[in-house]
Amino acid sequence: MFKKITVCILAFCFCFSFFSITSNAEEVGELDVKAPSALLMDYETGKILYEKNSHEQRPCASITKVMTLCLIFEAIESGKIDYDTIVTTSPLAAAMGGSDIWLVEGEQMSVNDLIKAIVVVSANDAAVAMAECVSGSEAAFVEEMNQKAKELGMDETTFKNCNGLDEEGHLTSAYDVAIMSRELMKHDDIYNYTSIWLDYIRDGATQLVNTNKLLKTYDGITGLKTGTTSQAGACISATAQRDGLNLIAVVLGDESTADRFDDAAVLLNYGFANYSSVIPEEPSENVTSVEISKGMKNEVGVKCDITGKFLMRKGSEDNITSEIKMKEDIEAPIHKGMELGKVIYRSDNEVLGEFSVTAAEDVDEINFKDVMGILFEFFVSC
Repeated sequence: MFKKITVCILAFCFCFSFFSITSNAEEVGELDVKAPSALLMDYETGKILYEKNSHEQRPCASITKVMTLCLIFEAIESGKIDYDTIVTTSPLAAAMGGSDIWLVEGEQMSVNDLIKAIVVVSANDAAVAMAECVSGSEAAFVEEMNQKAKELGMDETTFKNCNGLDEEGHLTSAYDVAIMSRELMKHDDIYNYTSIWLDYIRDGATQLVNTNKLLKTYDGITGLKTGTTSQAGACISATAQRDGLNLIAVVLGDESTADRFDDAAVLLNYGFANYSSVIPEEPSENVTSVEISKGMKNEVGVKCDITGKFLMRKGSEDNITSEIKMKEDIEAPIHKGMELGKVIYRSDNEVLGEFSVTAAEDVDEINFKDVMGILFEFFVSC
C-alpha cells in the first residue's frame, strides 16, 4: 500500500513539473524571440510588456556605451564640458581595438565628433578618450559608471570598462540595459546622434555609417545602441516611437546581427500592436477651490498639474474614469503648493495614476490682531 501511494505521489509530481515547464515555455514562446535574453519596456511608465530571462547576467558588448553616454551628457549639461571641447587622444585610447575610428596618440577631436563616433560606429577608442576627458582616467570613469548603476537600481550590473570589450566580470542584464537606456533617453540631444545614418568626421576624411540597420528598415525607430563581441553575441537596445508610444526593446546574446534586428522588430511590433499611450484628460468634476476653517479666508484656490501619459491596452482607452478626493476638515494656515487632495485615474478598478491637488495660494491662520485690523478698516471706511 505504501509503495502504491509513493508511486502516485511521484507520478503527480512528474505531471505537475511537466505542466509547469510546458506552461513556462508557452509563456516565453508567445513571441518568436530567438535571443536567450530579451525585454520590452514602455519608456513613459517603465512598465515591462514582455520579458525572457530578463534578469540573467550576461555580457552586453557595446551596449555598455549607453551608460558611457549617460555620463557624457550629464557632464555636458552640468557645464563640465561642452560639444566644442577639444579632446587629445591618449596612448590608452589610441591602443583600443575592435570598432574604432583609428585615433592616433596626440590627435585632437571635438566632443561632438567623438560622441558621433561612439553612437554611430560604436568606436571604442572614442569612448576611452571621452572617459578620460570627463573623469581624468578610464578607471575613474568606470567607477562613476558603477556608481550611476547603483543609483538607478541596476543590481545585476558590473562595469569593468567604458566600451564593452569582453572582460571577466563585465556583466549586466536585459532589465538593467532597459533601465540605463531609459535614463539616456532623458537627454534629448542623444537623438541628434542616434538618428544619423551616414556622416563624416576629420573634415570628410572618415566616413561613419550607423551600425543600427533598423534606421533603414523599421518605422519609427529612434535609436539606440548595438553591440557585438564573441562572448556577448549580437545585442541591441532598440528604441522606437509611434503615436506617442515610446518603447525600449532589449535583445542580448543573439547568434547573428540579422537575428538581433529581427528580434528587436518582433518585440517592438508586439508593443505597438497591443498598447497605446493616452494623455489623461482634465477630471470631469473640476474643483477650483475648497473650503477651509480657521483662516483669514473661508476658501482657498487649488490646482492640479496633470502630466505624463498612461499605458493602455488597445481597445480599453475609453474605460478611464477620474475621481477627486479632497482631505476633510482642512484648516489654516495653508501654504502655496500644500497637498490638499488627489485626482485618481482608474481603468477597470486598476489605478493608472494619481496627481496631487495643491493650494494655489497662501492663507494665514486667523488671529485676534488680524481680526481687529480688519474691523478697524471696516469702521474707518464707513
